[in-house]
Amino acid sequence: MKSALVYFKLPHRHRFSGVLALVAALSMVASAAADTTVSPAAATGLVSANSREMSLDECFALASQQNHRRPASRFALAAAEAQHRQALSGYWPQVTLKAGYELLDEYRDFLFPQSVMGIPPLTITTPPSTAFVTVPPGVLGPAAVQLPVGVPSQTITTSPQFFNVPAQDVKLGDRETVAGAVDLTWLIFDGGMRAGLKAQAQAGVDAYKQDVRRTDLEIAETVTRMYYGAVLARQLRQLGADTLERMDSTLHLTETMYREGGGKVNKSDYLANKVMVESLRAMVAYLEQNETMAQAALANCMGLPWQQSISPRDTDIPFDIFAGDLETIVGQAYEFSPDWLQLEAGLRAGAGAVENARSGFAPKLALTGTLHKIWNDYDAGYATARNKQGWTVGLGLSLPLFDGHLTSARVAAARARLNQLKEQRFMLQEGIGLQIKQTIVGLDTVQKAHAATLAARTAAEEDRDLNTRAYLDSLVETEKVIRSQLFEALMTAQHLKTRYEHAALRARLNLLVGSEIARRLQAASDPK
Repeated sequence: MKSALVYFKLPHRHRFSGVLALVAALSMVASAAADTTVSPAAATGLVSANSREMSLDECFALASQQNHRRPASRFALAAAEAQHRQALSGYWPQVTLKAGYELLDEYRDFLFPQSVMGIPPLTITTPPSTAFVTVPPGVLGPAAVQLPVGVPSQTITTSPQFFNVPAQDVKLGDRETVAGAVDLTWLIFDGGMRAGLKAQAQAGVDAYKQDVRRTDLEIAETVTRMYYGAVLARQLRQLGADTLERMDSTLHLTETMYREGGGKVNKSDYLANKVMVESLRAMVAYLEQNETMAQAALANCMGLPWQQSISPRDTDIPFDIFAGDLETIVGQAYEFSPDWLQLEAGLRAGAGAVENARSGFAPKLALTGTLHKIWNDYDAGYATARNKQGWTVGLGLSLPLFDGHLTSARVAAARARLNQLKEQRFMLQEGIGLQIKQTIVGLDTVQKAHAATLAARTAAEEDRDLNTRAYLDSLVETEKVIRSQLFEALMTAQHLKTRYEHAALRARLNLLVGSEIARRLQAASDPK
């Protein structure tokens, strides 16, 4: 369209200069409207005739299935949920099964070294006692006889002695050993470490849930803008075609009046009219391109291949007067806005990080246990029945005494990050309120402009109709007829663009508040 503007900027004193200015204004309005509908990503693709007609709700449903941003955000949420489960695992006892097979090149042994055992001198005293002696038969009589014998006390003294003990090689077990064990560790007290990790992980899950919601809302807002942008592009193309048809008819009438020599029409009027018609014809070609690329942009934002195009089923852009209260809407934003709820999750994560860092000051108490069994064909050494199987139970305590102020520094860092988030909360609160205020002010301005452009459009239609009928009777000049037609096109284009801006601002407001479009997208995504 910029190439057509070259003609409009040529300096001259022709009486059609005002009409040329109108053509330039109409060109700029159409160009501005086109800029709102074509995305750079879609504009780089090749135009395809593979197009299908869809409604806005159908576009929502298809975007929820095809847009690649949605699964990406859901994978991030799945990772956060897995981290939360990791944090919860700390509350459960950790049971580990261990098994192993061992083959040695030689059996293990224990070597007792050669030694000398010394026995010091000893003095042994025995008290007096009585012993019974059995006399066999035939000595004192035919039968055996027991006689008591008195033994006096005695003292026996031994000299010191030394015995050499040779080295001894003791086999501990066979070369092959199979071992199995079940280890148990259960952290009983940790000073708040697990609670802090759990709070951080849960806050991470909540934050990524809001990120998923934001992705859905952004997709819905983009689809809404692109959909109504495609509707606007079609309306502008149709407006250009209708205006071109009327001006072409006027051109034929001007040519007839000029050649027949009737009225005030001369050759200069005819040529100026022809310049307008051909310039408008070029503009219509650009408007057709804008419509094609707007449909491609709609398909692109829905996640479809570049060969696809979506033609909107609606023929007009809805316009509903917005009369919401600013204070109420801002309050709803704090309740539903993904950004606000994500920051709230960040505050909970920061508090959990502080609790986790403070646990470094507290002792740790854990219950431990082991159940073991080994299989070895040897029955001596260490491979005795007592050693081959058994269990142990114990309590482990870790009490930090001094760590070089490491824990204090970690607590200070966690508290500083938490305070930083609290300050950012105030900034986000003001930022959300300001964005909503700006959007609502824009809606109020667009609604006023909508009423004004509608009145201007109606007046321009009546003016064009009056001038066209008067031109048939040679009551008005050619310039006035062309100007009235261009004025009608300009006012209509401005009015259509105003309706699009209103729909885009409504979509933006729903994105900021985060409630209405979320329900609409969910309804569109639910299986029928």
